[in-house]
Amino acid sequence: MGKAGLRVSIIGAGSAVFSMKIISDFCKVSSLSDSNIVLMDIDKTRVENVLVLAKELSQYFGAKLTFEIADTIKGAVEGSDFVINTAMAGGHGYLDLVRSIGEKHGYYRGIDAQNYNFVSDYLNLTNWNQMTLFLKIARTIEKYAPEAWYLQAANPVLEGTTLVSTQTGIKMVGFCHGHYGVEALAKFLGVSEYEWQVGGVNHGIWLTKFTTKEGKNLYEEIEKVAQNVKYEEFKPSNPFDDQLSPVAWEMYKMYGLFPVGDTVRNSTWKYHRNLETKIKWYGAPWGGADSEIGWKWYVEQLAQVVNVIDMFAKMLRSGVKINELKTGTPIDDYLKEILSEKLSGEQHVPFINSVVTNTPGRFVVNVLNNGKIKNVDNDVAVEICATVCGEKFEFEETHVPERIVNWYLKPRILLAKQALDAFLNKNVKPIADILERDPRTKSSEQVEKLISELYPIVIKKAKEIEEQE
Repeated sequence: MGKAGLRVSIIGAGSAVFSMKIISDFCKVSSLSDSNIVLMDIDKTRVENVLVLAKELSQYFGAKLTFEIADTIKGAVEGSDFVINTAMAGGHGYLDLVRSIGEKHGYYRGIDAQNYNFVSDYLNLTNWNQMTLFLKIARTIEKYAPEAWYLQAANPVLEGTTLVSTQTGIKMVGFCHGHYGVEALAKFLGVSEYEWQVGGVNHGIWLTKFTTKEGKNLYEEIEKVAQNVKYEEFKPSNPFDDQLSPVAWEMYKMYGLFPVGDTVRNSTWKYHRNLETKIKWYGAPWGGADSEIGWKWYVEQLAQVVNVIDMFAKMLRSGVKINELKTGTPIDDYLKEILSEKLSGEQHVPFINSVVTNTPGRFVVNVLNNGKIKNVDNDVAVEICATVCGEKFEFEETHVPERIVNWYLKPRILLAKQALDAFLNKNVKPIADILERDPRTKSSEQVEKLISELYPIVIKKAKEIEEQE
């Protein structure tokens, strides 16, 4: 690619925390600091607030970024070199709606909660609106920016990357940040320098390599700890603090490798049957991020962030400088982070830099398997490590043990394929078949009543996305 003045669009830019991380990274990477950033979101107030913060951020770093707001997907995509999608169709209101209907019919935490897929905003059975949005963006790229890269940030990354990669011919890669869970494990072991590798599927990745710089296998240390770890001593600092939770150690003992990041949340019903069970395995008082208590905490945190961003935007409009903003809350730490010289840790901007400047960089990417992990279907997205230089990917040889492939990855991949089949064919029969085998199902009548109430809404909301510009 090798050109300056990139046009990069962010769809779902009203997600201020993510957008500001991305924009701050553009400011800090000199080779990209003259890019044109296009912000698009259906929430006009939020995207306008992000624009105010973005301009101040660029000025603070002395970058030459330019910004514009696009009202439509076509307006955002047309002429872009990179398209980052972080949008959640329907927002948290839709998540709450489909979950509540599921619980009304006896499905605790909604029907999307399934073995190996319990993350509360990772819907794959009821999110036809989100899948429709993914395809709509991808097909708009095919038509109006055929050379652009599509960077999938919005969940579900596994299903989304698989869907777009198999249904269109655009260049795409999915990103997540769950692999940073390795840092918690290393800190726990008292190791500051180490080599690591992960492999699997999004929210289902495993620590396939973990050694010191000298080559000592750190799994020897993990095994020593595993023999003596006391589950009752685990005290999470927040609902998402689960990398060293009892369930993580249980998964290690079961599968032979350590689960990393959100993989810990995606265990089985043994750890998710009810709130009491979740608290036992993910720690008191929340029972993990995906319990009714943990998720409520998270949504309340998001609401506070939205309010603070509104306040920040008003203060900046009144003349306050961005480095003078203070709240007395943890938001101040986030602001301090984006104003530092350190990159955010999100992979999107470093990836763009590697593609544009031919600078090699190591990334954890989601791409179609095509033989990258043995005994896994080729037409499904896997998450593995790769060095990217220009548009060339050098994938690391990744060995995932047979037990993880057969007992974890294959069931999770089957669920993804069933969900995508139902969506693409607009057919609820695969959904009914999944529910007939669900441990929460007591009768076929229960399944029929659930589908008759829920899926007219699912179909309606998907059509609404299709009809939006």
